[in-house]
This record gives sequence, structure tokens and C-alpha cells, in this order.
Amino acid sequence: MSKFFINRPIVAMVISILMTIVGLVAMAGLPIAQFPNIVPPTIQVNSTYTGADALTVEQAVATPIEQQMSGVDNMDYMYSVNANNGEMTLNVNFALGTNANTDQLLAQMRQGQAESQLPADVRNYGITTAKATSSPLLMFGLYSPNGTYDNVFLANYAYININDQMTRVKGIASITVFGAGQYAMRLWVRPDQLAKLNITIPEIINAVNAQNTVNPAGTIGAEPVPPGQEFTYAVRAQGRLENVEDFGKIVLRANTDGSIVRVSDVARIELGAQTYSLQGRLNGKPAAIVALYLMPGANALDSADGAKKLMEKLKQSFPPDLDYVVALDTTLSVTEGIKEIQHTLIEALVLVIIVVFIFLQGWRATLIPLLAVPVSLVGTFMLFPLFGFSINTLSLFGLVLAIGLVVDDAIVVVEAVEHHIEHGMTPKDATLRAMEEVTGPVIAIAVILAAVFVPTAFIPGITGQLYQQFAVTIAISVIISAFNALTLSPALCAMLLKPKVKGSGPLQKFYDGFNRMFAKVTGGYVGICRIAIRRSLISFVFLAAVAVSIGFFGKVVPSGFLPDEDQGYVFAAVQLPDASSLQRTSEVARQAEEMIMSTPGVKYVTTIVGYSLLSQVTSTSSAFFFITLENWAERKKPEEQYTAIKAELTKKLGGISSAIAFAFPPPAIQGVGTSGGATFILQDRAGKEVAFLAENTTKFIEAARKRPELASVSTTFRPNVPQLFLEVDQDKVLKQGVALSDVYKTLQSFLGSGFINYFNRFGRQWQVYVQAEGDYRTNIDNVGQFYVRNSKGEAVPLSALTSVRNVSGPEFTMRYNLYRSAQINASAAPGFSSTQVMRALEEVFAETMPSEMGYDWMGMSFQEQKAQQGVSPAVIFGFSLLCVFLILAAQYESWSLPFSVLLGTPIAVAGAFFALLLRGQEFNVYAQIGLVMLIGLAAKNAILIVEFAKMEHEKGELSLIEATLKGAQLRLRPILMTSFAFILGCVPLAIASGAGAISRQVMGGAVIGGMLAATCIAIFIIPVTFYVVEKRSRKGDAGVASHAGTADKVNGKNNVSGKTGDGHA
Repeated sequence: MSKFFINRPIVAMVISILMTIVGLVAMAGLPIAQFPNIVPPTIQVNSTYTGADALTVEQAVATPIEQQMSGVDNMDYMYSVNANNGEMTLNVNFALGTNANTDQLLAQMRQGQAESQLPADVRNYGITTAKATSSPLLMFGLYSPNGTYDNVFLANYAYININDQMTRVKGIASITVFGAGQYAMRLWVRPDQLAKLNITIPEIINAVNAQNTVNPAGTIGAEPVPPGQEFTYAVRAQGRLENVEDFGKIVLRANTDGSIVRVSDVARIELGAQTYSLQGRLNGKPAAIVALYLMPGANALDSADGAKKLMEKLKQSFPPDLDYVVALDTTLSVTEGIKEIQHTLIEALVLVIIVVFIFLQGWRATLIPLLAVPVSLVGTFMLFPLFGFSINTLSLFGLVLAIGLVVDDAIVVVEAVEHHIEHGMTPKDATLRAMEEVTGPVIAIAVILAAVFVPTAFIPGITGQLYQQFAVTIAISVIISAFNALTLSPALCAMLLKPKVKGSGPLQKFYDGFNRMFAKVTGGYVGICRIAIRRSLISFVFLAAVAVSIGFFGKVVPSGFLPDEDQGYVFAAVQLPDASSLQRTSEVARQAEEMIMSTPGVKYVTTIVGYSLLSQVTSTSSAFFFITLENWAERKKPEEQYTAIKAELTKKLGGISSAIAFAFPPPAIQGVGTSGGATFILQDRAGKEVAFLAENTTKFIEAARKRPELASVSTTFRPNVPQLFLEVDQDKVLKQGVALSDVYKTLQSFLGSGFINYFNRFGRQWQVYVQAEGDYRTNIDNVGQFYVRNSKGEAVPLSALTSVRNVSGPEFTMRYNLYRSAQINASAAPGFSSTQVMRALEEVFAETMPSEMGYDWMGMSFQEQKAQQGVSPAVIFGFSLLCVFLILAAQYESWSLPFSVLLGTPIAVAGAFFALLLRGQEFNVYAQIGLVMLIGLAAKNAILIVEFAKMEHEKGELSLIEATLKGAQLRLRPILMTSFAFILGCVPLAIASGAGAISRQVMGGAVIGGMLAATCIAIFIIPVTFYVVEKRSRKGDAGVASHAGTADKVNGKNNVSGKTGDGHA
């Protein structure tokens, strides 16, 4: 193959140019994201039962829907959260890799089957089924700089003018406006006025239902009519009411004296909000928070850019004194991280060029490996669309590491050609001869580096997805690089390389000095190798010690899954004592806002009072903060670094005496869970009372807190919130001749919001509610002021039919896979991995829980558990080693030789662990990926020595020990050149800063540590292992029949005849 391209260099160039062009075209159309598409689809079903408490919602709404939803195709798990404000949210998590649209259709069909079993109020309010992600992509804060507009106006301005247009932006799945409820027509009734005029709540509801309707009236003159009809007119009648005045005119009763009682006589009517349970603020000012959620698999950057451009356009039509800011942009860490990686790519390239230039000593020779880099890297993108990959952190890491690898093949070719040119051959002949020698090693190295990564593609779950992008990127670039080394590089060598003419400038002096030093180093290296071979036992003892040390390092280095990166934002939460009012929570949130704003490095704080992201429940005693930090470039001081900001926030918030306040990091992967750590679900599988689950949850947490693996254990379950139980005496109700439904309807309107029907305004449909004025809802005793009508038409006070007692009940209930459950969040103590945390929780469960209890996992923990049940990383490493072993065995037609190549890998692995330990970093997914890569890299160094030592020995001129040393001597220069090119290519990774720096530092550090060990220590061991393994296998072969031996010898000679030459003297 190489011969064809050496004779026809333009063909080689055309192929390379085409690969680069196709790569660039593919690159332009690829989505850009932080991670590959590794978020399992979640479908969310939402409904509201106004006025109902958590247990009522659980029984009447959640249970029927869950029973139908259970067992829907591809479902991993489902959980519902039923809150005291009547809201039910059911999250159905589907398997990774399933189609979100199909999942939504399946969930919608099941929910439809349950609809007939739901209360009429729930059906009237509406049930929605939609794709969901747990954390927003972007948040816009809409505010009024001079305070002209209140929360309700701001939120509804967003609903009417921004929402619908935003949902049409490509890639935006849904939009939530935090800050205030949607517009609603509110009828605020006064019980004293109702009693005076003898009107009851059911009468108001019936009157509004009768008089606020859509009334089609037909047409005049429509066919068939008598002949001579010349016109046809559409007839319009009074339809739905539109404004406050219209609702005020609704007739409740016509009295006998001719007077009329209207709604305006008994109620204050206003265009208010549907709910008043949330408040939105931006830096302490009232605001509407518009949160945008990304569609699964969409291009995050394009979607965010589209939304920002649309917002800028919409701003032109804003009324005076209305403005917005981008309060949270989760794509910044992606763009920043990718910018950083691009810088890293360029820095790596420059460092690689310097190494190559120093070793090859001439611009012509340096140009050839340099041209191989863009072709291999850009050519890699050519295959991305086939695999459905995106440009993300992992595929770009792959490319940074690939820089050092793709120059390797070209360096090996150039070095071999130069070697022959120095011995007087013409460039073309030298290239032909060199290609005969190096084609074998180049193919072997490429196949091995690709093979090391192939097994990682079979890891299941999220871990597998993370590995895959990285592995396939490197495998593709290495294979393209090997193709280049056999086509473009030899063609360029034959064209560009010339016999070296010695100059006399300062550069030549530097070269001479470098070469003299290198000759000494080579001499010393060969000398040490000779001693090591003679003392082979000591060498093997050293190797065994290194292998044992890996086990020690493995225990000492803390392990993790994904690092807690500086994503440019952080979360905080405030939890007041149970049953605290929204006003109290709002005041405490103000204190927290002041503390957060005074922390260096904080840009915006977006507050949602009345909501908790951890439990995803609307609760008057919770508040939640999205804290956006200044841009990375502006945060240079130590106190403005991510960890310092987090520590400062925790310290300040810990000082709030009237509430529990804390800061916590966002999840490592957007959309998988809501925070870091393990999420354990404790289930009551016997279906007993809430008290049974509460008692066992307390017992479990007490036991778990004693475990050394766990730094903190907490639960979102709040079973004993003070509540009032209002008992309706059904005997009295029936004796008095009152309809039971009227009693509950009145209660719901008095304490909750009684939904009546709909009205139209601003081109939208809104809801109508009746509720008591605020003054009458501060105390339960006011219930006596409400009346219901009995069958004789007399008014009966509610106090005569009801009694009230103090009880305690849950703030919300959670059901996981149909069992009532408590969610427990646990975080690892320093030095313990997430796996150890999960094992510890399982052990605590086994020790303390009765047989009626069960457990499960949620979010990231569920995925981790799934990955553990699949293939473990150790098996993958083993499989990678096995793949390399088998390929080497096939390459060298020997079962023993691969051992001499692979025995160097423990040194590289130990080096990587030592580097992690030295820098105090954890052994996470990125470090694991680095380790897999080191197997291939360490094997690469060994292949170069082993291949040439084997060739020298097969010539039959040298003894085994001399052939081994000759191979080591010959290949030291390309080994050091390729290794240092790779190591320096990774230096920018290891010293990275800014967005996503930790993952780069971990991977860069581990790979550099491993490669340094492989380059500085393993190269002394490889000749020993080769010598010992060959010697043993020769002894084993000695007993084989002589004719077979002769045949082998002949084959050996023939094999080498093409590869020999004076180039090895």
C-alpha cells in the first residue's frame, strides 16, 4: 500500500484533503453539549385537586393514575409527590436510550385510562402529561427597575407575551414561570354579607356557572328558507364574561320586591392570580422568573442562543420600566469549558511541535507529523454523525489526548526514514525500506489502541455513555492516524526529506549538544538494561512490588463518580419550622439574599419563595435560591473561586437562627437528580399508616448517622407538620336535610380556592375562583360564619355540622413504585466513594428495618446501581487487556511474546495512581478512562522495543541478549520522542483552570503520571521481560520436532529478508 502512495503522492494528499473537508462539514452540523445524551427520559404527569391535603391527593389522584401507569413499556421507576396545596406530580423515569416521544405517548395513554376514576374537580382543572427535565437550561428574570409593576403583572406579562413564542424556539421543551400564578377572576366573598343577604356559596357557584357560558345562537335566513331570502346573518348572544364589571352584574337572586342581589353585593371582584403560594425575586426585587427547559437530545447552545436572541427582540416591545436579565445560563460552563479545551488543543499542539522539532532537528521532518494532526483530528468528526455523537467535553478530551497519539505514528515513520537517509540511501528508497520495517508496528499500535477502547463501548448505563464518546473518538483518530502514517506520511517523506547538511549557526550548536547528551543517555540506558537483564530476578521482584502497590493505591485514593465542577452557579435552600407562613419565609429569604449578595464572586441571586427544589414541592415554609456567579475570567481572587464561595455561603447561611439554610452544588449531569450524593428510597411495603413509615425513617436515619462512610444523612419526609382536622358530622348533616356536597363545596371555597369555570381575556382562557376574604381565613373559628341551605330553604351554620381538632400530618407524601416512601439523601465522608455510601445504607437497612419495609434508589444512585449490576470497571480493564493480548498474539504468532509487552502496564497504572495521590484528586470516571488509555500507551512503548529486538534476533546474527539491547537502543529515540510529545500534549490539561477544570486536571494528571512512569521506569523493564519470556519460550520449543524448527527458521529468515538492511548498524 505504502509503495503505491510513495509513487503517487498526490493521491495521498487528495485523500487527506477530502477527509479534512468532510470532517469540517460534519463538524459544522454537530450539536454542542456538556455531556453526551446521557439523561434518561422523564415524563411528568401534573394535576391539582384544589383544597385537598396530601393524603387526600394521594388516595384520590395519585393511586388511580399510578395503578394504570405501573408496568408501562421501558419504565425504570416512577414516583409521585402529593402536596398539601392539592398538587400531584408523578414522574415516570424511562430507560436510557428510549425515545422520549414514544415514552410520552405511552404515559399519556395510561393516564387517559385512569381519568374516569378521578374526582370531577381534578378532571375540570386539567391533567397534563409532558416531557420533563429536573433543572432549567436558562432563566430570565423579568423585573421593574423602579418598582412600577407587581409580581402578578410581571408573571402574567411573561405568560401572555413570552411563553408561547419561547416554546417555538427549536429545542425548548417547556417553560415554567415562577413568581405568581396565572391571571384568574377572583370573587372574594365576605361571610357576614352572605349571611345578611341569605346567600350561600353553592348558590354563587351555580349562578356563575349558569351565566358565564358560551352561548351559540345560530343564524337568520339560513337554508332551507322560502324563496326570496336575500341576506343571511350570524346571530351572536352574550357569551363568556370578560371583565370585573361583567362578573359583578351576575344575578344571584331576584327578590319579591323587585330588587336584585348581584355578585358585586356579596363579593369583591378582581383580576387576581390563580395561586398566591409562590413569590419570585431577583436580587431582592419582585420579579417573574422565566425558566426554560431543554428538550432531550436537543442542541443546548443553539437553543440557549435562540432564546436569548428572541428575548432581545421581545424587549423592544416591553412597556416602560420593564427590563430583564439572564439570571441563570447553564450553557456558559459548556461554552467556557469548550473554549478552554480549544485553548488546550492549541497549547498541546505547540508543545508537541517543539518536542518533535528538537528530536527531528529540521523543519521538513517536523512538518510531516504536524500535517498528520489536523487530518486525523478533523477527519474524526467525519464519523460523528454516523454514531450520533455531539461535540462535548468528553469527545474534545479525546481529541486533546489524541494529539499526542496521532503524531506518534508519523514520528515513527519519519524517524525510520531519516535513519536510512543518514546511511546514504535516497529519500525514496529510504522511505520504501523504512515502510517495510515500520508498517507492522504502526498497524499493531493502531489496532491495539483502538482495541483497548472497544470493550469500554459495552459498559451499560450512564458510565458506558461517558466512556463511549471518549473511547470511540480516540479509536477513530488513531485509526485515521495509522492510515495517514501508511499513506500521507511516506508520500511526504519521499518528497520533502533531504540528506541533512550540517549548518554552523547557534541552532546547530544546540542540536550537536542535544545529540551528544542523547548519545550519553542512550549509552547509560543500554548499560542499565544489560544489568537489569542479568539481574532479571530483582527486576521481576520490582515488577511484582509495583503490582502490589496498585492494590494499596487503589484503597488509599478516594474514588468518585463525577467531580463537583465549577459550573458557574450554585444552589441554596432555606427551610423554616413546619407550618411557617409564606410571609415569615419571605422575611428569612430576604436575610439570606443579603448574605448571598455580599459574598464575593456572586452576580445574581434568583429567589423562589414557597418552593423546594430538593423535594420539588410547593411549601410555604421553604425557599430556594439559584445563585449565579460572575464569569470565570472575572473571578481571579482566591475568595472568588468556586470552593471558597461555597464554603463562605455555607458559613453565612448557617448563621440564620430562625431556619435551616445551606448551599449545595448542582447535579454533575444536568437533568439526573437535583443534587449530588446518594438518593435512597425507604418504602413501606405493607401499606400501613404514615406513622409507621415515620417511625422507621427516624430509626433508619439515627443508625445511618453512626456510619463512618456517611458525612450527612437527611430526609425530605416531614410527617409531623401541625394540621387541623375538620370533622363533618354526617348524622347531623342528614338530619338537617343538607346536601353533603354543599358542605364540602362551602368548606373548599372558604379555606381553599373553589374553582367555578373559565373566562376569556387577552386572547387567552383563564379560570374563575370563589374564596373567602383574607380576614376570614386567619382563624378556623370563622368557619361558623358560613352557612349552607337545607331542604326547607333555611340557612344552617357550618359550625353546627362540623368540629375541629388539632392533629399532625405529612407536609407531602411520596410514593415510589406504588409504595408510600421517604426520600433519604446521604453524602460521602472524605475518602469514601459513592459505591461505599450505597453499600453502607443497604447494610443499615438490613440491620434495622422490619420485613414490611423495602428500599430502592433514585436519580444518579439508580443509574449507578444499574451500572454496578452490569459490567464492573475491573472486568472492563481485564477485557481491554485480554483484547490487547489476543491481538498481539495474532500479530506475532506467539502466545508468550504478548506477556513481554503487557508486563509493563502495571508500572503505568501505578504511576497514574501515584499522580492522583500526590495531587489529592479522586479516582473518578475521568481517571478510569485515563487508565484504560494507559494500557494502550504502555503497550505502544513496549511494541516498539519488542518488534525490533525480535527482528534483530531473527536475523540470527546476534545472541538474544544482544538483540534485545540493540532493539532497546534503536527505539529509545522514537519512544522518548512520542512519549514526551504525548506528555507535553497533556500538560495543558493537567494545569487547566476555569469551567470544567477538575475533570481536565484529573485526566491530565493521571495520564501524565502513568506515561512518565511508563517512559522513565517501564522502558528498563521491557527488555528484561522480553528476554526472559523469549528465553523461556525457546526452552519450551526445544523439544519440538526438528523439521518444524527448521521450517520456522526458514520462515524467520524469509520474514526478515525484507526488513533487514544496513540501517541497524
